[in-house]
Parts: sequence; C-alpha cells; structure tokens
Amino acid sequence: MNINNVKLVACTVLPCQYPQNKLPDIALAGRSNVGKSSLINRLANRKSLARVSSSPGKTATVNFYEVDNTVNIVDLPGYGYAKVSKAEKAKWANMIETYLNKREGLINVLQLVDIRHKPTDDDVLMLDWIRRSGFSPVVIATKKDKLKKSQVQGAIDIIKDTLSVDTVIPFSAEKGDGCSEVWDVINTILKEAGF
Repeated sequence: MNINNVKLVACTVLPCQYPQNKLPDIALAGRSNVGKSSLINRLANRKSLARVSSSPGKTATVNFYEVDNTVNIVDLPGYGYAKVSKAEKAKWANMIETYLNKREGLINVLQLVDIRHKPTDDDVLMLDWIRRSGFSPVVIATKKDKLKKSQVQGAIDIIKDTLSVDTVIPFSAEKGDGCSEVWDVINTILKEAGF
C-alpha cells in the first residue's frame, strides 16, 4: 500500500453523502480529543491532512480518507466531552450511530483511548458495540509520548483490564511509535476481509 497516496474524499453528515468508491471502510472511534485526526496525519505521514485542534470536538462530520485506492479510513466525531451544546452532541451521536449501523462497506472499527486515563464508560460501551457487531476489537492507546517510559506498561495494563482485551497498541502521533503496528493491523483486517 502506498501510504503517500492518501486524500480526503468526503466530509459527510448524511448517508447519501458517503463516498461511493466501493472501497472497504475502517473507522476510528474514540472520545473527543483522543487524537483520531493526529493518528490519520501520522499514518499518512502528512502534517495537516486531517484538521487537528487542542480543543475537543473539532471533527463534526464523518470524514473519509481514501488510502491508495484500497481502503477508506473513516474519522468519526468524538464522543464524550466536547464544548458543544447538548443538541450538537445528540446530532453527533446520531451521525455516528447512523454510520456504524448503515454503512455496508464497514469492515472494522478501531477504538482509540488516551493512554493517560482509564477508559471511560463511553469507551466500554463503544467496545461492547464493536464486539456485538462481530468485529475483532483493536485498541490503540494514543499520546504515549505524554507518559514516562516507566509508566507505559502500567497504563496499558489498566486499559487491557478495563476493556477486557489482550492487545493494546501504544501510539504516539508526535514520535511515530506504534505507526507500523497500526498499519500491520489495517493490512491484516483487509486481508481477512478478502481485500
């Protein structure tokens, strides 16, 4: 896969706006400000492909990034905390739910959590949905560079325990740690789904 050939193909609110490029989707789910856009930028090796903000809740649409005419990486709006109105939060929740339940080409959802914090109830619910939908859980712990090396394993153990998963990929958009592991997972998902 030529990871330099990554482009934003659609920012959508409604299913009728989803791209019809017939490629499989792998979506990124996580709380507001967990680093989904930063992960996309690091995976694509581009600084500002996906818009990044220090204030939570900047991704207000379902954004599709086409990678090498092979897969759509889909950036979902964050759930949980965001400095937006209840009405806006409800709209986002509906947008996420509609995408997850109606998108036929969806082949997996990668769960992003902040390595510095114990996963929230929202994270647990999201991972339950991923399991119930028949997807293999993949958990990526972002912002690894914000912890000391000695703190990383303990933080990963808490995430594994809270979410009942065997594997967590520690990731740093800043330094690139975990980038090749995430690509390996994406390639495995595509292969297992027959793409």
